[in-house]
Amino acid sequence: MGLNDTPGSERKHIAFFGCRNAGKSSLLNAVTGQKFAIVSNVPGTTTDPVYKSMELLPAGPVVVIDTPGLDDVGELGELRIEKAKGVLRKTDLAVLVIDTEKGFAPEDAEILALIEERKVPVIKVYNKSDIASTKDIPKKDDDSELSATLSVSAVTGEGIFELKETIAKLLNDTKDDKVLVGDLIKPNDLVILVVPIDKAAPKGRLILPQQQTIRDLLDHGAVPIVCRDSELADVIERYGKDAKLVITDSQAFKKVAAIVPEEIPLTSFSILFARYKGELDYQLNGIKAVESLKDGDYVLIAEGCTHHRQCGDIGTEKIPAMLRKKANVQIDFTQGTEYPDDLDKYKVIIHCGGCMLNEKEMKARIEAAKKHNIAITNYGMTIAYLTGVLERSMKPLCTTD
Repeated sequence: MGLNDTPGSERKHIAFFGCRNAGKSSLLNAVTGQKFAIVSNVPGTTTDPVYKSMELLPAGPVVVIDTPGLDDVGELGELRIEKAKGVLRKTDLAVLVIDTEKGFAPEDAEILALIEERKVPVIKVYNKSDIASTKDIPKKDDDSELSATLSVSAVTGEGIFELKETIAKLLNDTKDDKVLVGDLIKPNDLVILVVPIDKAAPKGRLILPQQQTIRDLLDHGAVPIVCRDSELADVIERYGKDAKLVITDSQAFKKVAAIVPEEIPLTSFSILFARYKGELDYQLNGIKAVESLKDGDYVLIAEGCTHHRQCGDIGTEKIPAMLRKKANVQIDFTQGTEYPDDLDKYKVIIHCGGCMLNEKEMKARIEAAKKHNIAITNYGMTIAYLTGVLERSMKPLCTTD
């Protein structure tokens, strides 16, 4: 992905599901116009989900995902099937590819039930129309605002244009107008962004939450000023009377809160992302579990990315050290796409802002916590609570006048 590309977490994710040799990979290649997926007559050619970020007209910037066959066999096959089902956590639109010759298989019915349970829009695509008889052509009686049924041929191209148009329509119908920070400010407002540059900061660039926040401020006509925490006092002295909001990296909350006058609203990048990607109120309520931590309680610290951890890492060092000043807790860590199915032993899950996860996956993780009746909160809220500035840091998000 180039420097000017839309981040993968901001692209709609389109996943292709189906049985082995239903033609998923061939269809995906036909839709994208690229040799994206390996095509073979050998069942089970796709052994792991394959992701590609691209521009898919007329849908726009998307991530397309090819998944293993749902009827794979053997011990490895079962693992591949679970990998395929796991893709649903991040799927904005599902394309269920059905072999028209073989008809609607039990595995198709099973994945369709999971898709509908998650309320994911779905296109049921009957492939191989070029060799199907008239009686095999599917009916469209069950189509709705969240579903469509099409007959296509990946070989001849029949129905591919209609499929691409249907993908764009369903994605557009589910599009929301959420913004990261733009609804909290007005045009020409001056906003100060505090970006500590320490050993954990990537050399020569800003991290994704900082980039996205700057872009959103510019999109809404605000004037961002970016500084390090070491220069913040001077910046406040020069521009503080005009500042409408200060946004800081969460790990600098204590230092920044001491410098920024109470009358200037203050929050963090992580808290903004909690609102943008997840359910803010539910994650805020999770702080009650952090408050009541006792010796021996289990905590899961989860990150959506797989960055190289260094000395002073916020997730593996700083937050654990702060928590253990409250209680001798047991802490497990998870990162990237790995996320445990069994959450029952945890008192609370403390999650990063989720900038590398799309909204679907972040909300799926929150729903998993709800299902197990486990509290979940966020890096920014946790650090704000542990440094005594939680109420102050949440106040700007409750004021949209």
